[in-house]
Amino acid sequence: MTIRRTGVTLAAVALFAGTVGCQNDDKSAKDSASSPEATQRTPAQALDAAFEKTSDAKSAKVDMTVSAPSGSAEGGDMEMSGVMGWNPTIMDMTVSGSMFGGMGADAPEKLRMVWVDNVMYMDMGTEAAAQAGGKRWMKLDVAAAAEASGDEKAVKAMTAGLEEMNQDPSQQLAMLLDSPNLKHIGPDKVDGEAAEHYKGRLTLDEMTEKNAAMLEALSEKERKQLVENMKKAGIKGYDTEVWVNEDDYPVKMVVGIDSREGLTKVTSRYSDYGAAAKVEAPPAGETIDLMEMLKELGGSGAGSGL
Repeated sequence: MTIRRTGVTLAAVALFAGTVGCQNDDKSAKDSASSPEATQRTPAQALDAAFEKTSDAKSAKVDMTVSAPSGSAEGGDMEMSGVMGWNPTIMDMTVSGSMFGGMGADAPEKLRMVWVDNVMYMDMGTEAAAQAGGKRWMKLDVAAAAEASGDEKAVKAMTAGLEEMNQDPSQQLAMLLDSPNLKHIGPDKVDGEAAEHYKGRLTLDEMTEKNAAMLEALSEKERKQLVENMKKAGIKGYDTEVWVNEDDYPVKMVVGIDSREGLTKVTSRYSDYGAAAKVEAPPAGETIDLMEMLKELGGSGAGSGL
């Protein structure tokens, strides 16, 4: 039934978000700061100013599109639209796209996903609610699921994943500042708004350094195997582009990851920085816990259920 099949999808969304948001913890970009009096700025100085403004904003509206090669395991498109906040992480998004195929004919075409207090909730729609006594929201506490698995490494990896869920655009800027070939492309417009276009590239080695929190949960052998598998897939690094408006806020980011299967592209548009982001967990009476459901459906266990 749909509500059981989507357990794997729900976990995949959490892991996807961690992957897209791979960033260094609370990194400050102040090394490249320019003085307020500066009239001409280097790319690093301009992005540092954007880092400061975005970090202070703590929330924004976002429209995100993920496009993966059709020949890959995660092939297809996914669209996410809604509000997000950082420090602490909160999110209220509507998700749709072909990446959610295979969930069944009774699954909703669009899913509302809420992230609050380190717990993810997904609105599975009226059909799923009818199968679950009126409970339409699927709940996944990632840290609790890892602990229930009894796997210490899983606990570390998934807890780190929670931290990485913070897709704070300011930290994406900080990560871009680490690119050794950061450059200013020139003036441009995004949805009619004047902006400056910047671009940089990080290699695979640099990527793994920025995602150290996740990798520390693995043994040295496992880390080497992971990196080797990425190299076998032809992944050499990724390109990040950002458009910054006249108020020093990033209004658009594009991340491209190239592999032998083709290009995966993540495009995000941001607006309404600093607006109040009110995200609340669904009522407990309308929520079903994924882990409890798996136990009731045959004792699948946290490790095998995810």
